[in-house]
Amino acid sequence: MPRIMIQNGRVIDPSQGIDRVANLLIEDGKIAGLDVKDSKTDETIDAAGRIVAPGLIDMHVHLREPGGEEDETVASGTAAALAGGFTSIACVPNTDPPIDSKGVVEFIRSQAVKAGNANVFVIACASHNREGKELAEIGQLVQAGAVAFSDDGSPVADAELMRRVLEYCLMFDKPVLSHAEMPELTERGVMHDGLTALILGLPGIPPAAEDVMTTRDIALAESTGGRLHMMHVSTGGSVDAVRRAKARGVRVTAEVTPHHFTLTDECLRTFDSNFKMNPPLRGQGHVTGCIDGLKDDTIDVIATDHAPHAKEKKMQELDRAPFGIVGLETALGLVVTKLIEPGHLDWSTALAKMTINPARILGIPKGTLAVGADADVTIIDPEVRWTVDPAEFRSKSVNTPFAGWELHGRAETVLVGGQVKFRRA
Repeated sequence: MPRIMIQNGRVIDPSQGIDRVANLLIEDGKIAGLDVKDSKTDETIDAAGRIVAPGLIDMHVHLREPGGEEDETVASGTAAALAGGFTSIACVPNTDPPIDSKGVVEFIRSQAVKAGNANVFVIACASHNREGKELAEIGQLVQAGAVAFSDDGSPVADAELMRRVLEYCLMFDKPVLSHAEMPELTERGVMHDGLTALILGLPGIPPAAEDVMTTRDIALAESTGGRLHMMHVSTGGSVDAVRRAKARGVRVTAEVTPHHFTLTDECLRTFDSNFKMNPPLRGQGHVTGCIDGLKDDTIDVIATDHAPHAKEKKMQELDRAPFGIVGLETALGLVVTKLIEPGHLDWSTALAKMTINPARILGIPKGTLAVGADADVTIIDPEVRWTVDPAEFRSKSVNTPFAGWELHGRAETVLVGGQVKFRRA
């Protein structure tokens, strides 16, 4: 393993409260020291004017493999992760077959090792086959390496089953990741239920569809003591519900995506299916609510909900096109441009939501530059201006609503386990 010195960079490590210019020494794939001045190394990386951060972590990624390799594979998804500055990702289980057996967990982990890009952690099904009828084999899946449980893409609609999932996962100290949606309120919905949907004549998805399920799952977490994480929060009502629950001591955390703190339902006036996602883009009041939740730490995590779809699938009529966008390669730029530069978050707070916070929720030994930790490092150019060009994506899919946007800030060099895995030309 190479001995590497990253020198002269602004080291920001929220896990240790560090924010200063320093040298970072990497040896044998681990962090060997900070503020090291003289050391014989195999490689020196000059990070002057750059931010040196723990490797970014995305705890909500759709890798599609197995079953959806036309959209994404473990190899292409992890390559996209590196390009976005992510050294670790957690993949959700709505594959074909779903991740509800030891065999599928082991397959994904082996594919990740074979690809040799970013680390991949597996989120397994909460219910058998993601059908919401029978509890998945939680214990066996934990033994296989699952770090969390969810039926993402679908809610666990049966309240009794959700209660049992929380109880069983509590036995293994694993979080349950909730896709908060009341199916009865979202059937045939295309976009946020508001004035724009009325004008466009499109079926709406009301905020209550998320708020009601958020409140239910918080109540179940409170009664069981289970660990609950709310995925892709999109409404001010859900943010308020999480805020109140945290004040009561409920073990609940939450995430928001870059598209939900950046875009509104007005974007659907273009009838561009790249703006179609679930939960849908909401009105400006909900966007403000999500940003407020990030600012007061009600929202713990920024995650992408990276949801690739092959071009021909998104080229259908709006009501037939699938929900979802790719997000791994634009997330950091959107955080810098829409949160840090306007003053909503400082660098340390933003990086905490993309490093140590998701690591702690998932219970994985990542997200820190502490001595002895795995040398997963992201070096960021905070000043660079760049234009989003889907043709340059490492992902197999290009379904992004941000094509042509000018963003600020980008990952320049990414190390995983002490090895340079990505270096921008």
